[in-house]
Amino acid sequence: MLLFYRFVIAGYYFLILLSSPFNQKAKLWIRGRKNIFNRIKASVNPNDKTAWFHCASLGEFEQGRPLIEAFREKYPGHKILLTFYSPSGYEVRKNYEKADYIFYLPLDTPVNAKRFLNIVNPEIVFFIKYEFWYYLIKETGKRGIPLYLVSGIFREKQLFFKWYGKPFRLMLENFTHFFVQNKTSEKLLKSVGINNTTITGDTRFDRVFSIAQQSKILPLAERFKQNNRVLILGSSWQPDEEIVLTYYNQNKNLFKLIIAPHEIENENINRIIKSVLPGKKVLKYSEANESNIELADILIIDSIGLLSSLYKYGDIAYIGGGFGKGIHNILEAATFGLPVVFGPNYKKFQEAVDLIEQGGAFTISDYTDFKNILDNTLSNPEKLKRTGKVSSDYVEYNKGATFKILNTLRIA
Repeated sequence: MLLFYRFVIAGYYFLILLSSPFNQKAKLWIRGRKNIFNRIKASVNPNDKTAWFHCASLGEFEQGRPLIEAFREKYPGHKILLTFYSPSGYEVRKNYEKADYIFYLPLDTPVNAKRFLNIVNPEIVFFIKYEFWYYLIKETGKRGIPLYLVSGIFREKQLFFKWYGKPFRLMLENFTHFFVQNKTSEKLLKSVGINNTTITGDTRFDRVFSIAQQSKILPLAERFKQNNRVLILGSSWQPDEEIVLTYYNQNKNLFKLIIAPHEIENENINRIIKSVLPGKKVLKYSEANESNIELADILIIDSIGLLSSLYKYGDIAYIGGGFGKGIHNILEAATFGLPVVFGPNYKKFQEAVDLIEQGGAFTISDYTDFKNILDNTLSNPEKLKRTGKVSSDYVEYNKGATFKILNTLRIA
């Protein structure tokens, strides 16, 4: 099994390498790991007290961010090392001011794991949500370094719970403690003999709650909204855009539209613009100014990092991904008191299941579902307000995971 794991890691590396001349993300993935150990060695002092936080990508970073910042405040004598696996995390947060060192994670091999830990020599390690790199985890445990999983989520289909997953079940024994999101995760871990667990919930609630409390003012978004209803289409893919734009093209005067696509390359942005029927003004955020934005009917966000603050200016949100691998972050919209709509692939996300049950969110399977929801919601201000309050109350009720985790840690 481990031989197969090493083969997959090596194969993945070569596939990324081969695609790097043609794919920007692959190019960044390769470039970011060039001379990685020399760069880490030149920056990190192994004699410092270092807390290492690892996040797969941007979403996991936002999930771990409340703990990173709370840890830094409580333990100011520690240096913070932040690593990312994906360019979508590193490239956006490589200048994050609350971390002392930020790098790509080296490829997970036995040699790399030893070399990385020799250089960094962390006093404590946090992996966020579900990053499980076998050799790094085994080597961390072998050295007796405290290792914690934060906001962990486990599902029955994962490798750990298969008859052939023994090496990876044994790998989990290297964790000092598992801070998990729910009872299902704790039950699954206990079914394979792992009892060092605590149900703390999800640190994302702390993050999105703080975003709402400290949200920055976006003057251009304010001028765009004025007194209009605004639907925000967040982290969208083509199937999501087709449904929303079909409705918009037939109901142009009901609301203004902000589209923040998951992919912001020019080709994708231009495809979206062509989907709008003539007669409505579409404006890219990068081209917006005080004089032209008030006249725009559709605002397309062609930059990264604005979406979580933009929800403040919406009345209802559609979150993309539900017609693909799974929905994106619905909590960023919910914390601002927006009713949330998304596609059918949501059942892996507990917050989506909860909000549907409580009446703060709606799922759709096709355009007809979306039309029925919008027809019954946009024209009913009281329902819009009531549904939105369910969403914001849900976020406030579930915050507090960061406090629970930090109070469990015992650090000299």
